[in-house]
Amino acid sequence: MPLLKLETTVSLTDEKRKTLLTSLSKTLAETTGKPESYAMITAAQADMLMSGKPGDAAFLDIRSIGGLSGDVNRRLSEKTSRLLNESLGVPTERIYLNFTELDAGNWGWKGNTFG
Repeated sequence: MPLLKLETTVSLTDEKRKTLLTSLSKTLAETTGKPESYAMITAAQADMLMSGKPGDAAFLDIRSIGGLSGDVNRRLSEKTSRLLNESLGVPTERIYLNFTELDAGNWGWKGNTFG
């Protein structure tokens, strides 16, 4: 809480994966105003077809209890798209993002929920 799940067609070396995870974690925490100690970032390679065409692409699923809004989502979209473009070469027009605001009772941690 918050969670950012990245799926991309780009193959990541271990070093590139670690650098990207760290950058995404800092960006997510700074932009949402949430402590980075609560942030979780995942990255996985996936097969994708976007606009009916193969090629480099990415999908980010961002979930949080609070911290998301129209303005925050736009800033996250801009920052993460730029980061993926610069670090992985994914064109920004081939990146989709999904933002989900969750109720605290629907997020579990340490054998309990936040709500």
